[in-house]
Amino acid sequence: MNLVKKAILVLEDGRTFHGASFGAEGEAFGEMVFNTSMTGYQEILTDPSYAGQLVCMTYPLIGNYGVNEEDVESRRPWVEGFVVREASRTASNWRSTETLDSYLKRNNIVGIEHIDTRALVRHIRDKGAMRATISTTDPDKKSLLDKVLHSPEMKERELASTVTADHAFDFPTSGEQIYHVVAFDFGVKTNSLREFSRFGCRITVVPSDTSAEDVMALAPDGIFLSNGPGDPAAMNNVVEEIRKLTESKVPMFGICLGHQLIGQVFGGETYKLKFGHRGGNQPIMDLTTRKVEITAHNHGFAIDADSLPADVEVTHVNLNDNTVAGLRHTTLPVFSVQYHPESAPGPHDSEYLFARFIELMRN
Repeated sequence: MNLVKKAILVLEDGRTFHGASFGAEGEAFGEMVFNTSMTGYQEILTDPSYAGQLVCMTYPLIGNYGVNEEDVESRRPWVEGFVVREASRTASNWRSTETLDSYLKRNNIVGIEHIDTRALVRHIRDKGAMRATISTTDPDKKSLLDKVLHSPEMKERELASTVTADHAFDFPTSGEQIYHVVAFDFGVKTNSLREFSRFGCRITVVPSDTSAEDVMALAPDGIFLSNGPGDPAAMNNVVEEIRKLTESKVPMFGICLGHQLIGQVFGGETYKLKFGHRGGNQPIMDLTTRKVEITAHNHGFAIDADSLPADVEVTHVNLNDNTVAGLRHTTLPVFSVQYHPESAPGPHDSEYLFARFIELMRN
């Protein structure tokens, strides 16, 4: 007889959900967030921007196409825990090498299923993202709540240094090399590197704490600031190094966390969103063209538009809540977007941004 092991999810305000365990057994702690993508769970699991977070998928059936070796976005999964309505035990896809359940077990990721994910997401939307735990070992709500309240908050938490590469490495161009890009790894996704490679770029990926002097010694044609986890306001040392690099007038492109750091370099302030933007269906308007693109997002912080100086222009806005989604400096070759133009997973409406960066380097 196949007995289902119980699991429990406890939020920091005491809201509790009882369900079934899948993946690894144990306890996981992190900020409880949700993602609205219908597919792409493997890319989400391996996105370093999810370090320190428990992720709930809003789509009700997850895992039906299994897991493969090609769709990973980094060297391992980074989510602290995974929450789904139903985890498929059947993996039906010709590329699949194992089930989602076995993948989570192998990577020691705790999961919970058979809970009302709609109720959980509505609660987060109403109350905001908050600390939580998934446990298969401690059934006592009071005990778990006490542990949650003693776990770290996301605000003022620096996490890029926990996911970055240990040392610099090169990602080769897919054809003839035309440009050399230095990419800061704050949690870079592999598909960003693939996009640059397609445009004839050799990419040197450097750790998050690399100095401006060391970057300039590599003689880059352009500098890329990647996505990543945590609170950008906790990265003052990195901001100082980026400030030095902007003075070199080497073209610079930032996404997600990199976008927020660029905003801070020029005097902007960041703030924590109530529940963040995570999914593949966020509408963004490019104010320079008035075109709307559907984009992939994964962030819990944003730049305060009112804090930006006159020489920094807002180029993109999120049409759901009018938050800043893109910036450019009016006299320096620096621009950034809050979202993920590399997708993986998500729509490809924003790939033009890589071409825009290539044009900056060409000029």
